[in-house]
Amino acid sequence: MMNSPAAAPALENVLYEKKDGIAYVTLNRPKVLNALNQRTWQDLRAAFEDARDDATVRGVILTGAGDKAFIAGADISEIAHITAVDAEQSSRYGQDVLTLIENLGKPVIAAVNGFALGGGCETAMACTIRVASEHARFGQPEVTLGIIPGGGGTQRLPRLVGKGRALQIILSGAMITAQEAYRIGLVNEVVPADNLIRRAETILNQIAGNAPIAVKFSLEAANKGLETSQSEGLALEASYFGICAATEDKKEGTSAFLEKRVPQFQGR
Repeated sequence: MMNSPAAAPALENVLYEKKDGIAYVTLNRPKVLNALNQRTWQDLRAAFEDARDDATVRGVILTGAGDKAFIAGADISEIAHITAVDAEQSSRYGQDVLTLIENLGKPVIAAVNGFALGGGCETAMACTIRVASEHARFGQPEVTLGIIPGGGGTQRLPRLVGKGRALQIILSGAMITAQEAYRIGLVNEVVPADNLIRRAETILNQIAGNAPIAVKFSLEAANKGLETSQSEGLALEASYFGICAATEDKKEGTSAFLEKRVPQFQGR
């Protein structure tokens, strides 16, 4: 019996639709450059929880409405009046949402179509792969506001680009171009703006043609392995290798290879 896609939840600040195995999540506050306020964080969580739990969804494309911004950062009008206690709680909530995205068990492609600053850069970094338009800009400008990155910027950025480059970006508060982001490894590809979503779809469809369980455990091994020693990571990899070897998808994949045909994976 084929699974049918579940109805997408109704959200206020995020557009969410599912088509042909892809969930499209679009921040929809273009008048404020898709800034992240509390309601938007809640909508992001609801969208990604639905994508995680819907077996028909093989991956997610995350982008921003309009042609100016992916996510220009946090809503400064909220931060201006926030207390220390509320700030810590807000930081932890955002971190939890981005951890959900990072550990979704399915690939998430950030299609960065403009400014990705502060929480926007942090959101992009939580995604599996980042594709940027030629006019995209990245940065962590929090120090210019008297605060520090609170959505994982001090942790994910050094892991992606190295400590020295990350600290220069964080401590200066300056923006970098899409081309510079590509050079230092912050983004995977830079493409013309009119090809951004198509390129994200191409990457996602290439991944989605592979065994879902193998994709999930490859993601998990890489994410968890970065938090451990190499020897612990290797032990984890061997364990997941064993789990995958017991799946129907492994039988199908190896049989298809030997029979010189395209595999038909079922996620079992």
